[in-house]
This record gives sequence, structure tokens and C-alpha cells, in this order.
Amino acid sequence: MASTLVELLGQDPVRPRVVTDCVTVIDAQVKTKGLFVKTAYGTVKALKKGFVANTVDALLDDWLGKLQPHYEKWTAAKTTPTFSDYLVARGGDVAEDLLSVTDARAEKTSHTTAKKLYLKMRDSAKQNVIEAIPELSRTLERHMTTPAK
Repeated sequence: MASTLVELLGQDPVRPRVVTDCVTVIDAQVKTKGLFVKTAYGTVKALKKGFVANTVDALLDDWLGKLQPHYEKWTAAKTTPTFSDYLVARGGDVAEDLLSVTDARAEKTSHTTAKKLYLKMRDSAKQNVIEAIPELSRTLERHMTTPAK
């Protein structure tokens, strides 16, 4: 069987580049949102330097684990030319899978401000994640096919 996504994307030397690129995707997505999302994101970033990157790094293995069944189905069937196309075509399901990780983390976090902001935005989060899936999936796929530097 092919390597797992954690093996492909969640280990050095690829992992730090994946984390950095995911933060770039998040930053770009936030710039397209309304004032409330931009303000909430700015507040979360101001809580602690590196908060977003540290959170992405902490959740990356769980997110990759949620994407693994999709990856296995894609590699078995190859119904789309790329894994990215496969994820985009299943955006709603993929978004719920990814959000299940952040939902669980929000329940356990000690960062009460971050938790309150997340819970306020959770209703719109699925659509935001669906909108981010094309760029996110292309970013992950690029790291899956680019040799480590």
C-alpha cells in the first residue's frame, strides 16, 4: 500500500514546510472574509506569537488522519486525476472531517478567548473550510510530489 499521509506530510523534513504553507493558506483565506472573522483571527494571533503555526503543527497529524480514508479511496479508485480534485469534489464531507478535529480541540483548550471565538464562528466554519479546500488540497498535494530539499 502507498505511504500514509502522516508519513508523506507529517514527518521531517516536509512537516515544517507543510505547516508554514497551511498557515499561508489560512492567512489568505481570512483576508477574503468579513470584519468579524478578520478581527477574531487577529485576536487569536495576538494571544501568542506563533499561535496559528503551533496550532496547525499540533493538529496536523489528526487532520492528516481524517484525510487518510479519502486518500485510500482515491488511490484505490483513481476516479479523479488528482487527490486535490478528489477532495474538492467531496468538500462538504472533507470539511466536516477536518472540523471534527478542531471541534475536539476547542472542547479541551485552556485558551478561553480562542475557544469563545471558535464557538461563535463554528456555524460558518464549514463553508469557510469548503472554500479553502481547493488551495489547501493543492498545497498538500504539492508536498506529496515534491522531493524534500
